[in-house]
Order: sequence, then structure tokens, then C-alpha cells
Amino acid sequence: MAEFDPNPPFQEYANPQRLVSAPWLSARLGIKGLRVIEVDEDSLLYDIGHIPTASRIIFQKELLDPLTRDTVDGEAFATLMQAKGINREDTVVLYGDKSNWWAAYALWVFELFGHPDVRLLDGGRDAWMIEERDTSYMVPEFTASDYPVVERNDAEFRAFVAEVRETSAHIVDTRTPEEYAGEATVDSPLGNSSYGTTMRHGHIPGASNLEWDRAVYPNACFRSADELRVNYGSLEPAKETILYSHVGAQAAHSWFVLKHLLGFDDVRTYDGSWAEWGNMVRMPIEK
Repeated sequence: MAEFDPNPPFQEYANPQRLVSAPWLSARLGIKGLRVIEVDEDSLLYDIGHIPTASRIIFQKELLDPLTRDTVDGEAFATLMQAKGINREDTVVLYGDKSNWWAAYALWVFELFGHPDVRLLDGGRDAWMIEERDTSYMVPEFTASDYPVVERNDAEFRAFVAEVRETSAHIVDTRTPEEYAGEATVDSPLGNSSYGTTMRHGHIPGASNLEWDRAVYPNACFRSADELRVNYGSLEPAKETILYSHVGAQAAHSWFVLKHLLGFDDVRTYDGSWAEWGNMVRMPIEK
């Protein structure tokens, strides 16, 4: 396990060990036991330059079961880790485009399987490129690992549609205000073919709207702890909270903020999200 990043602003967060800064990572690239993984919405970005030593995970193909639209099971996750040469004791640093949407989702998946040390690069791909740090075209090769099969722990991290229908939890829609209001169309950024389409637009009855981007600065880095406490001040850290978005990525990003940066006690992601709810027959919606 790599040492934690002592970056002073991180120490104000509930779990500062879950973040690394670009300078910290740049100084440690290539050390044994530290693995860097890029997870993008647009997986082709990796091919035009990535952090040196970084491997790639394509979330659609490698983190989601193509038949069930569920997260991969323990055997498939272990097979993926073995193929990437990732060991159970490795420190895994994830980063990606879109302010780390899918990198945060991947971190959430790693936590489903209890990987002991998984972290997020603050600012992700965006910040690394803005700072003009070193990039590489080389695809690294690693010896296959013996990563064990671990049963997925859904209960602590996930909410399913039946639970959401009956819950008394605070439900939070992390999409844009326009989507929340039901103004999105199939031509909107989150309604195109890369996300699939939904038949109806609106939000889950009773849900509040806290768009995911209130957690980040324009350079994609997370806002200070004080700013986050203000921006999420309508939520109660001790109350059960369920997050959703369109297909789960933005919700996972907000989940990381609430759980690891603000230290919420009981926060889960409804990763079925609007792609599931908005297409279900007779499922109630609000606009």
C-alpha cells in the first residue's frame, strides 16, 4: 500500500486517504504496488495520450454485465483484475474524463468488491491535461495476477428500484435542473445513443435536485470541505441518502463526495437510475 497524499486541503475531508493530487501521483509513477487506471466516458481518449504507466478499463465492456445490465459479479471482476495484472494489495488510482464521472463509478465498483486501497486522482484527466503534465501513448503490459474471487457487497453501496419505491430516505437527483424538470429530450447530452434513451422525462417523486457539478471547480478538482458543506447543506449526514442520475455515473461521483469527502453515514447509489425508472411501465414520475 502506498503512503497517503499529505496535501493539506485533503486533510479537511472525512477520508483524505481516498484522494491523490497530480503532483503526488507524478512523483510516484511506476513504483511497485501502485497501479493507475484510466476510465473514460470516451474510451478513445486513452489512445491519444494518457498518464504514463496507466492502463485502461472500458466501463461498458468490463464493469457491466452485457446481458443483465448489472455490475459484473465477483468472478468476472477477479478475471478483469487478473488480466490487468492488479493484485489485491495494490494501491489503485483511478482517473478519467468528465470530471471523473466514470472513474468515480469504477471506484464505487472496486468498493463493492472491498478492494482495500482504491483512490481517485483529484481533477482526473482534465486537470492533468490542463497542467500539461507528461503523457504517454505506450500501453503498459503487466504479468497476470492471482486476484481472488470476492463476493460483491451490494447492501452497503447500492439501492435497487423496489427499495427506492418504498424508501423513506432522502432521494437526490444529481442530473441537471433541466433533466430534473423533465425538459430533456433524446437530443440532449444525456439522452443520446451513448446513454440509451428514456421514454419519459422528469424525476422520481419526492427527489430533490443537487446537480453533481456543485462538487467541483471549473478545473474538475473537488471544492474545499467548507464549500462542500455549504453546497450540500440541505442534506443530513446521519439520514439515509440515495443518489441517482441517468445511468449511475454522476450519482457515483456525488456518492464519493458525500461518503468520502463529507463523511455521510448512510449513502447509496441507485445505479439503475433514470434509464431504468423512466422506462418502467406505470412507474410514477414528477415534473
